[in-house]
Amino acid sequence: MSSAQPSLAFAGLGLMGVPMSQRLLAAGYPLTVWNRSPGKCDRLAAQGARAVSTPAELCGDAELVMLCLADTAAVREVVFGPGGIVEGARPGQLLVDFSSLEPAATREMAAELEARSGMRWIDAPVSGGTPGAEAGSLAIMAGGREADIERVRPVLAHLGQRLTRMGEVGAGQVTKVCNQMIVACNALVIAEVVALAESAGVDASLIAPALAGGFADSRPLQILAPQMAESRFEPVKWHVRTLLKDLDTAVKLSREQASATPMSGLAAQLMRLHGSQGNLERDPATLVEQYRQAKS
Repeated sequence: MSSAQPSLAFAGLGLMGVPMSQRLLAAGYPLTVWNRSPGKCDRLAAQGARAVSTPAELCGDAELVMLCLADTAAVREVVFGPGGIVEGARPGQLLVDFSSLEPAATREMAAELEARSGMRWIDAPVSGGTPGAEAGSLAIMAGGREADIERVRPVLAHLGQRLTRMGEVGAGQVTKVCNQMIVACNALVIAEVVALAESAGVDASLIAPALAGGFADSRPLQILAPQMAESRFEPVKWHVRTLLKDLDTAVKLSREQASATPMSGLAAQLMRLHGSQGNLERDPATLVEQYRQAKS
């Protein structure tokens, strides 16, 4: 990249996209933004971003076009749908996708985008949630050409504490699947732990501090256990539907690779049960309610 700050573009201003965009603006990057619900651009426009009306317009002056969208279907629509990124893309530009998608679909879309426009793809899913997005401490796992990833490293340093190239396009998504398998199974077991402690007469709010630094400790434990013990489910920091989507991706990938993932398969069914009870848009801390109800 040149010594001047490169122009950036960002699509998808949700729980993660807004704080990530704000960090890029604070670092002095010219930023163009788009969101399906245009009103979500207003806050960033007030902070210096330029809002556009179609994804294709994101490609105007941008060296990097970044995405943080809900799922594979949303990314495909934004990239290849009417007014999509492919209509404005050109050789030399890079698409950096922070979304969590199916690895095979990522590879297919990357090949199609490059064949049609010359724009290359980096899959760079993140872990760390909204606190990590706000603090710039995300873990970023990337798939793509080594030179392309090195090209974006200075920009992504404002968003994450660590950027690791995992391999070619799609490798970042495989790594995110592995991450989400651990996170989701952890969340379900933490819910069981809190409900069990409560039913046995132990103050569940003491679980996280009591286990801190031991082998059972984890960031999910320190974040989720206090929320669950206090039934503190607002504000929503992430969604049950996101974990369910990623667990379904894990199960699909395991079938494709003939690899056994029985715990993640069970976790997907438990997450689906919880979601079917009206919890898809709620915080995963609400998983504890499933086990409290089981007792009553």
